[in-house]
Amino acid sequence: MLVFLASLFENWFSWLRVFQYTTFRTVMASLTALSFCLLFGPWTIRKLTELKVGQAIRTDGPQTHLVKTGTPTMGGSLILTAITVSMLLWGNLSNKFVWILLAVMLSTGALGFYDDWKKVVYKDPNGVSAKFKIVWQSAVAILAGMFLLYSNLPETTEFIVPFFKQIQYPLGWFGFIILTYLVIVGTSNAVNLTDGLDGLAAMPIVLVSAGLSVFAYASGHAEFARYLQLPFIPGANEVVVFCAAMCGASLGFLWWNAYPAQVFMGDVGALALGAALGTVAVIIRQEIVLLIMGGLFVAEAISVMLQVGSYKTRKKRIFRMAPLHHHYELGGWKETQVVVRFWIITLILVLIGLATLKLR
Repeated sequence: MLVFLASLFENWFSWLRVFQYTTFRTVMASLTALSFCLLFGPWTIRKLTELKVGQAIRTDGPQTHLVKTGTPTMGGSLILTAITVSMLLWGNLSNKFVWILLAVMLSTGALGFYDDWKKVVYKDPNGVSAKFKIVWQSAVAILAGMFLLYSNLPETTEFIVPFFKQIQYPLGWFGFIILTYLVIVGTSNAVNLTDGLDGLAAMPIVLVSAGLSVFAYASGHAEFARYLQLPFIPGANEVVVFCAAMCGASLGFLWWNAYPAQVFMGDVGALALGAALGTVAVIIRQEIVLLIMGGLFVAEAISVMLQVGSYKTRKKRIFRMAPLHHHYELGGWKETQVVVRFWIITLILVLIGLATLKLR
């Protein structure tokens, strides 16, 4: 909105041209989302407490978590609101990427909100059924893939393999939609599984979205894309602004979610932010880079699949408890140790992902 308003008056006030610069709007989007979460965090926590939307804690998990029973959840709604407000202010609303990213984020956020609401208000420990959840996520992901494909976005539908210059696999329209489905749904659920300790999901979201924003900036710049041998995606600069808003909002939320957490993200935040990260990767054609940077999310999801598969087939568990962070907790690590160490691992993985920019 501010971009449009500034364009109306920039002929009279030349300083308004700064609103056309991606770098300026990136910084402002991040600061706006961060400030929003810091300012409205106490009000959100108070309202969630009044609504008695307290988190139910598993009794079969680490016993140290039982003290968290009743901590307000659904705090992810604060993150989503901050990102939306920030993008409406600082995003170029004529850019299609802005709307597809907001649509995917908010639609999966609505699913998470419904799931959380059933759990904490109607006291249904299972929330929405797995079938309902996967159908909703699938519809969102497939529609996103069709939108990106038939609006001539992105520029290429080839599957790009990092670290190699010439290894690109043509997907075709069907392959592109299937890949979009797998990335969005997979990342959404993986982030949701990671969100099990105070601050565990928030900081990796910040790091991964920051890493992807570098690729988005390069992909949206013709010269940088050519030099780094990335696909040139016209308009991808707005993806940078979105990633910055996601970074700022997640950092602001972490202020309240850091140990001991005053509020939990809930499915409303984790499902939505995971889906948004997946959509960003699809737009800039860096699905494998997301796999590398988001290795923590992948490991958490795989640990659950292995645990469930092993127990169903052999009646034996591979891990002390899944997801993976609980395995280390039951092994003697303190919660803060697990969280900080997983943050460090994510930082290393993001740096490895960034290395693919030049190692080709």
